[in-house]
Amino acid sequence: MDLPAAPVQPSGAEAEAREERMLQAGTGDIYGIPRAEWMKLQSPARYLGNEFGAVHKPWEQAEIRFALTYPEIYEVGASNLGHIILYSILNQQEGLLCDRAYYPGEDMQALLAKYGRRLFGVESRRPLDTFDVLGFSLSYELGGTNILEMLRQSGVPVTWQERKEEAGKPWDPAAGSAPLIFAGGPTATSNPEPFSDFFDFMALGDGEELLVEIGQCLQRCRADRLDREATLHRLATEVEGVYVPQFYLPPDGWGGAVFPTREGVPARVKRRVSTPDPFQQIGLVPYVDTVHNRLTVEIRRGCTRGCRFCQPGMLTRPARDVEPSRVVDAVEHGMRTTGYNEFSLLSLSCSDYLSLPSVGIQIKNRLKDENVALSLPSQRVDRFDDDIANIVTNSAKRSGLTFAPEAGTQRLRDIINKGLTNEELLRGVKTAWDKGWRQIKLYFMIGLPGETDADVMGIAETVEWLQREVRQGKWHLAVNVTISNFTPKPHTPFQWHTVSTSEFLRKQAMLREALGKLFQVKANFTPVGISAMEDFIGRGDRRIGRVIRRAWELGATNDSWWVPRTLLRALHSPFPADCGMDWKYRQVEDGEWDVMERLGDARYRGQGGGGKGRVDRGVLADERLDAPLPWDHIDTGIAKWWLKADLQRALEAATVPDCSHSGICTECGVCDEGENFGENVVYEPPPIPAFEGHYRPNSTKAQRLRFRFAKTGDMVFVGHLDLMKTFDRAARRAALPVSADESPFAVRQRLYAALPLPLGATSACEWLEVVLTQRFEAEDVRARLQAQLPAGLELLSVEEVAVKKIDGSNGEKMAQLLDSVEYYLVLDEGGIQQQAAQQSEPGTSGGEAADASPLQAAVAAALAAPEFLVERKAKKGGGWRGTRGNKKKPSAPADLRWALQELQAVPASRALVAGVPAEVLAPAGPGPDGAPPPRKHVLRLRTACANGNPVLTPAMAVDMINRATAVPPPAAPGSSSGGEEDGGGAAAGAYALAHIHRAEIRLRPMPVPQPDHLKLRSLCRMEGHLAVAQAGGRGPWSQGLENRPDLE
Repeated sequence: MDLPAAPVQPSGAEAEAREERMLQAGTGDIYGIPRAEWMKLQSPARYLGNEFGAVHKPWEQAEIRFALTYPEIYEVGASNLGHIILYSILNQQEGLLCDRAYYPGEDMQALLAKYGRRLFGVESRRPLDTFDVLGFSLSYELGGTNILEMLRQSGVPVTWQERKEEAGKPWDPAAGSAPLIFAGGPTATSNPEPFSDFFDFMALGDGEELLVEIGQCLQRCRADRLDREATLHRLATEVEGVYVPQFYLPPDGWGGAVFPTREGVPARVKRRVSTPDPFQQIGLVPYVDTVHNRLTVEIRRGCTRGCRFCQPGMLTRPARDVEPSRVVDAVEHGMRTTGYNEFSLLSLSCSDYLSLPSVGIQIKNRLKDENVALSLPSQRVDRFDDDIANIVTNSAKRSGLTFAPEAGTQRLRDIINKGLTNEELLRGVKTAWDKGWRQIKLYFMIGLPGETDADVMGIAETVEWLQREVRQGKWHLAVNVTISNFTPKPHTPFQWHTVSTSEFLRKQAMLREALGKLFQVKANFTPVGISAMEDFIGRGDRRIGRVIRRAWELGATNDSWWVPRTLLRALHSPFPADCGMDWKYRQVEDGEWDVMERLGDARYRGQGGGGKGRVDRGVLADERLDAPLPWDHIDTGIAKWWLKADLQRALEAATVPDCSHSGICTECGVCDEGENFGENVVYEPPPIPAFEGHYRPNSTKAQRLRFRFAKTGDMVFVGHLDLMKTFDRAARRAALPVSADESPFAVRQRLYAALPLPLGATSACEWLEVVLTQRFEAEDVRARLQAQLPAGLELLSVEEVAVKKIDGSNGEKMAQLLDSVEYYLVLDEGGIQQQAAQQSEPGTSGGEAADASPLQAAVAAALAAPEFLVERKAKKGGGWRGTRGNKKKPSAPADLRWALQELQAVPASRALVAGVPAEVLAPAGPGPDGAPPPRKHVLRLRTACANGNPVLTPAMAVDMINRATAVPPPAAPGSSSGGEEDGGGAAAGAYALAHIHRAEIRLRPMPVPQPDHLKLRSLCRMEGHLAVAQAGGRGPWSQGLENRPDLE
């Protein structure tokens, strides 16, 4: 695959100053790409690096520059807690700089290719190949192709062999060296061999301390002017947890296992273990909606439950609780620092954090006066009780509940050491029902070792049993069931097991038929092809790297996210054969070895001396358990002999207790003295305080403030809904008591905008209303709110408006007061019209000269036209903009000429005074084939408003001008269908809409209520009757007055 041509990079003080000015001001080109091109991107704010909490360190002052590159789109990567933690920690270190990069969308890839630019770090907006270190998160077996694509787009060779340099040459990317490429994450820690050709080194285990030590080691290497290989050797020998694949080789006949070939490197590389710090997890607040758009605080790292299928439970030992008081303080501090209205407590199993009931109730009590929601990602059903139900219940709504029984029968749950009984499952589900949940999600797996058809059908029987037991009258529990295919993982007791894909398909068919007969049960099944490929890569050796590269070369990226699964299967199937690895893939598809094949064999049930009756040792031992494995050189702390012994216990359906809670050591090896993995840390749970009740919205309307604000700079790339979230979070950070509505479904803060602004448009006069529950000085509120807003959002003024009118009714909303809207529209001149203008005005281009163009004649013709007909579809179920309340779809085009108040061609100087950015008025670069750039014109439009919206949109105004222009011929009535919300896509014609600037939103004065004489007479009559009754007692005439309220 050909790399994009490397563009000429600016150099010197001038280029540095220009880049810094552009970064601070958010004006001009962005990374050498015109801002007009950024408008065409889906969610351009992904790539700006201007989030709240983003760090911009001086480039030249950093000794080592990291870029944490996440191989998924921004919405996924920005939600990853580890990504945020490491970004924050590295930027806290002196001499280290850390930027971020994400997998670009297809539109951004096309834009980078069009302008010959490389993939870049979002903070510094510099190409990734200029950084010293690129760190990838490898958290999924099928994520390797995205990493290769990001390396290609960065201009970095994809393998370490291609990045090698001559001995003795100091490693320095500023002098032409390639960056060091490393990976971390669960997949990199469990089995790095399938990806070993692509990385210079791997960071194994927790990264909080490891990455800092790597950065400090690289600082010393840079000072000593070491070459690339010597730098990697120092990392491998001085920093524990660093694995350098090029210093290890797999000898033939050893099953893919690798051994060191360089003196001094460890034979087995230990993973690192760190203590979680919840205050390090308070970081970025994106402006766009991400997958997990909330604050996440880790309460426990590691799990010692010992589920035999679970790789995270084996790779993260020992279990380490976070001190309860630090969790409570971190959540409170994080919510006030970030402005989020939702937070999540994170752990592999939150219910195993014994302090959860106390911590959760304390947090709920502290934040009970704020509209804040809590979610728990994973819970054990056997520990779901009233206290946890109160924690996850959020005032007007309940978060979803997910429980994972994993298997459908008690026998199989004992084999996998799930530690859950049917009675505990029923009790937890009944608790959820009693607390108001009418729907839950259950997670099961098929293909587990020792599974029979009875166990598979037990899943459907368990769901039916729960629905039968948990009901009230005719109402019973609704269940969403997710059926996953068991994929054996390295470093688990079931790491030797395989299941054929045909068996998966047969069992899925059985369950579809059985679950389809149940009422209110929805089943989701994981595609078998994806599970087979995960197994093929996850337990592969270095030869699998050829398959990954071949898949990438043939276009396989974004696997299992938005690529259709049938296409994924079709793409991946030929790759093993192309690379000579089809025999290995057939082993996965056909089922290589059922490790529970001895289940029920009487010979393996009599335990005796010398290992009699055991599969892991003795005369009946299976020699395949002693074969070397590709991941044997990774020291997770768990001894391989213990995994074999635990497999024997699975044969006996013997359960193993949770060592962190039972106090019974299972001798896995993690806590052994001298291993440096640490020990379990479990805090004594504090007393559970009294629950003070759920949040109740404060709907008091004590003060109503109306702000006028400007939207400029990079904030123009933030859409309207995301903009309103930005204001909401800024108000929370400013500790403003915003009033809330009393909706029974979703409580919302009372912040209102007058009109949405199209993506990419600028404005000098937007209106925002905030209703507060307390009264403050208006200017003080403006100052507090402005301090929490990003650059590009400026509060220009504030005024207080009446909450209620003199008659006690609520004041009108801004949408009801809209009178007119004024726009400045920057137009590009079309080809034919431009040629005619150049013939009549030789030597002129752009600027003020363009204002004397035929645009003035077109404006005059448009104003002289008796009508302007537009045909637009009716809004679904309601009125149509511009028809003044007509509820029916118009049968003929509507005449909107009445809404045009002002239309004028104005000079660029006037547009600048009105706030139009100078960069959108400047002529663009040459067009295709060296053609002169389109000339810029400015059109001023004022349109009337109806039904809370402008009647004429900018696109309609451009269409009106084009109809009045002689060249090309006028378009037929009804040809305009664009709206303001679509960014003003211009109709085809002589002029094209290049930029929208809203200069004014004019509001009508709030109408003064007129006296209601009928109501006044009624009030006077009632007051008179009450006065007579109080003075002389009540007679027959006063019958009914006793039911009136006592106004005194």
